[in-house]
Amino acid sequence: EGGWLGPPDAVPDPAAAPRWEPQPLSYQELQSERSEVPVSRLLEETALGRPGKEDSGCGQLLWVGEPVVFGRADSIAGKYGVWMKDPEPVAPFTRDNTWRVDTVGTEVRQLFQYEEAEQLARGYPAKVHILPRPLESTGAVIYRGGLFFQPRHSRSVARYDLRAETITAEREIPGAGYHGQYPYSWGGYTDIDLAVDEMGLWVIYSTEKARGAIVLSKLDPETLEIRRTWETNIRKRGVANSFLICGTLYTVSSYSAPNATINFAYDTATGTSRALSIPFENRFRYLSMLDYNPAERQLFAWDSFNMVTYPVRLS
Repeated sequence: EGGWLGPPDAVPDPAAAPRWEPQPLSYQELQSERSEVPVSRLLEETALGRPGKEDSGCGQLLWVGEPVVFGRADSIAGKYGVWMKDPEPVAPFTRDNTWRVDTVGTEVRQLFQYEEAEQLARGYPAKVHILPRPLESTGAVIYRGGLFFQPRHSRSVARYDLRAETITAEREIPGAGYHGQYPYSWGGYTDIDLAVDEMGLWVIYSTEKARGAIVLSKLDPETLEIRRTWETNIRKRGVANSFLICGTLYTVSSYSAPNATINFAYDTATGTSRALSIPFENRFRYLSMLDYNPAERQLFAWDSFNMVTYPVRLS
């Protein structure tokens, strides 16, 4: 079972540009040039750092950067899949542990565990978990020491405990479409999609009652009990994928267009949605998974064999 091909793509260092021209500068220009740097750095730190409970640094999504490639699957099983880190790990696991599932095939049971993302890039897992139930599609997430996933051919969500290596909770999502009823636009049985943000664990799906519009439920991570549900006016089949940041659901316009956009936001605090047009790049033209990691403050994605991350900036 081959490993990964090639190093991560080189990304230009934003600090390297722009260069100063050698012509003399007046003192005032120097001053303004100098004061500009800390301000932008402050913004960066606010947007990317300090995701702790006391200061979640929450805000609205303003910008998504260019994708950075971490690893590449070199067998057909890795055309689409899901990779993730736990934003709130439980010992002995850490935030460096990286997890991956190749989701091509009908009996998807292998969860690959890596000590860190670099190990994932080289293709050597520290351990392979064999799940008691096969999972469906690319909607799984890792959170608080558990893998949350949709068991195949069911409208249920299950929690697999990474330490005990057993399923500790399972619950049906009432009325949820599954196995191709309400997928994202690319298909792939993406009817039930789990997500994690600063507020906790969510499930994104649709129902006959909602007529294919995205329904969003907040889940208890221990029992998988539904705490609250929101019905949006965003058609699930009409978007390529979605994720949550700070209690707001964001959707992507296309899974294959190189210049796609983050096109809608639905705010659970106000129960309202709005149209957006934040540029989003599908570099490899086949986006099958997209999730936000609140600890890393970036998006994790699987784009046609490639595991990539996107930096984000919040207001």
